[in-house]
Amino acid sequence: MKKFLLSLCLGLGLTFGAVSAMAQDAAAPAATEPAAAVVAAPADAAPAAEAPAAEAPAAAEAAAPAPTVDKGDVAWMMVSTLLVIMMVIPGLALFYGGLVRSKNMLSVLMQVMVVFSLISVLWALYGYSLAFGGAGLIIGNLDKVFLSGVTMNSLAATFTDGVMIPEFIFIAFQATFAGITCALIVGSFAERIKFGAVLLFSVIWFTFSYLPIAHMVWGEGGYLLDKGALDFAGGTVVHINAAMAGLVGAYMVGKRIGYGREAMAPHSLTLTMVGASLLWVGWFGFNAGSNLESNGGATLAFINTLVATAAAVLSWSIGEALHKGKASMLGAASGAVAGLVAITPACGSVGPMGAIVIGFISGLLCLWGVSGLKKMLGADDSLDVFGVHGVGGIVGALLTGVFAAPGLGGTGAEDFSIAHQLYVQAEGVVITMVWSSVVAFIAYKIVDMVIGLRVSEEAEREGLDISSHGESAYNR
Repeated sequence: MKKFLLSLCLGLGLTFGAVSAMAQDAAAPAATEPAAAVVAAPADAAPAAEAPAAEAPAAAEAAAPAPTVDKGDVAWMMVSTLLVIMMVIPGLALFYGGLVRSKNMLSVLMQVMVVFSLISVLWALYGYSLAFGGAGLIIGNLDKVFLSGVTMNSLAATFTDGVMIPEFIFIAFQATFAGITCALIVGSFAERIKFGAVLLFSVIWFTFSYLPIAHMVWGEGGYLLDKGALDFAGGTVVHINAAMAGLVGAYMVGKRIGYGREAMAPHSLTLTMVGASLLWVGWFGFNAGSNLESNGGATLAFINTLVATAAAVLSWSIGEALHKGKASMLGAASGAVAGLVAITPACGSVGPMGAIVIGFISGLLCLWGVSGLKKMLGADDSLDVFGVHGVGGIVGALLTGVFAAPGLGGTGAEDFSIAHQLYVQAEGVVITMVWSSVVAFIAYKIVDMVIGLRVSEEAEREGLDISSHGESAYNR
């Protein structure tokens, strides 16, 4: 334990030193402020320079709306943040916990809960500043490290000119996204990794993969944002990003003892179904909350989240029945998650009919992802993080470029080009896959050298509940 604590402190120290250099090297002022960027600023901040009255056109002053904060928007963002927290604890924790063997139930619950807590703290310390502070091409800056300058009166812009929300709730909302992204990775190497290794890896990967991707997609001046990439709630930032880190981890940690020879069936599909249901409910905050306002845009994301997920449940169940002769509860729950993942990047840009098509396609392709593709890859991705979140995220990101077209019910401009948008979406997918994979590989290597990745064979056979935490989920 002392060795682990020293290693974690060392990792945190190295990370804090590195993020400063990363921010200085990668940050580059943007020429113009993108309309879709979320920019935080103090409410009472004065303009940097005041133009002489004679040179200030009256029309320009009249055109600039006065900042307004609506209590309904604030309430909706607080509820949405709570819903996302429910997605992770208990939603994701129970979904994952039911899928592992009973001797590893608590270890998964513990990893999800502590990883989420760790990332939430790191987000406040420096993550928010690097993701949303400043206008850099790849990363932000450290101007808001330790939330410097953020007060109860600080405001964050939404997608409507002049409409603002308190910066504190925007920070909290985005913290939940970072936390669930890192927690998703846990499913790839479940049942055989050291607890300390999970935490140290999460610190490194969060800093050098999640934060740059989040800034490039959502931050002011971000490379993919300026290119016009559409990712309403995190298809690339959350799902593809986490899936690639998980897949690399499955390879580097290695297969579970007895994988392919011993029975490793889920110990409680009841808990898995409960977890999937909580994920579905919480996802309304995840997707509709990403609109940042309680208006028509939020209702579009809301209905798309409903119908796409339902379509994916149906398509997965149909595909499973045709392939195996029976539709399973595990398949229905997995289909729900697949639909939720796929509609995430598209929920604010496509119409309900497009959402149904995206959900239906994702259910079938993710079913293939956890069966045929998984065999082709040869990795022991314990809980099919890549098969569901990777495949679903890729499908959703690419189909966003199709169904955002106004002719197909989307919200794209009249001159929307499907071919061009597909190219931009594909670029975002490739960048995320490569970036996350490289960072994950390096992070796993560092963790392996410092404290080691895998528990002993004896500890793995005994189960991580007892060997890593000294307790058991079920007392017999």
